[in-house]
Amino acid sequence: MAPVSFKGVFPIVITPFDDNENIDLESFDRIIRFMGSIGADGVTILGVLGESNRLTDKEREALTQTAVAASDGLPIIVGTSHPGTRATCDLSQMAEALGAAGVMVTPSREAVPNPERIFEYFQRVAQAISIPIVAQDHPASTQVHMALPLVLRLLDEIPQIACIKQEATPTPPKTRALIAQMPTGRATILTGLGALYGQYDLASGADGFMTGFAFPEVLQALVRAHNAGQHERVHNIYQRFLPLIVFEQQPGVAVRKEIFRLRGLAQSSQVRHPATSIDADTAVQLQAVLQTTLPDTDITQPISI
Repeated sequence: MAPVSFKGVFPIVITPFDDNENIDLESFDRIIRFMGSIGADGVTILGVLGESNRLTDKEREALTQTAVAASDGLPIIVGTSHPGTRATCDLSQMAEALGAAGVMVTPSREAVPNPERIFEYFQRVAQAISIPIVAQDHPASTQVHMALPLVLRLLDEIPQIACIKQEATPTPPKTRALIAQMPTGRATILTGLGALYGQYDLASGADGFMTGFAFPEVLQALVRAHNAGQHERVHNIYQRFLPLIVFEQQPGVAVRKEIFRLRGLAQSSQVRHPATSIDADTAVQLQAVLQTTLPDTDITQPISI
């Protein structure tokens, strides 16, 4: 397997369920193949958007197998985070054995915060596997705040960490600080949060996006324009899609799952209990936002920006 660059766009995809909350592997296969067809640089599964905290280990295994089989060489990054270090190591080993190109790992909140335990958490995962690690810094979901010195220490002492998924808000200042203090070329930085700060993340030096925005073609256009020095185009694309980005950022995954359904990628937008699926009023609002942002566009096809 060729090394993963962790640059560009790595969409984080949903875990589709049928209306009875069973995993829908047929839709999942279709989602992975779609991401390959649009030229994504990789795909991330079993993240927060993938409702990983509501899945059994057997389901994680089936989803990883399906993603790797459908990838056609596209790097599959598997979220393997768990509150227990041993369980994270085991899930990471399973992902590697099934053909994952890397794992995405984030620490969990402890009653007494301890940066040393967080360091040991990543260190033990690295010792358990041979594939690269994406270290996710996402306080909104984890309630864990990884200070800059801790992140820099992780990069300094754990070579397997190849990418920082930088989602500590506001993202641009922390991205700039990381770039200023880590060795040149040591690791890449991909940002998330649905590309909420997308234009500013790229201007701050981020290498791209690893996030669940349901139109990754937009993120690809942003990265291409930025890399070409077309800053006005970056601004125009960002401004055009910002209302949709903001609308999609509502708490939970219901809106994004509904967009995946509308795009013909998932049969259902069912969210697993105790979370809730999209309500009727929000679905109507979503249709209005989509029509305003992408008027008369067949969103079941790859969109052209």
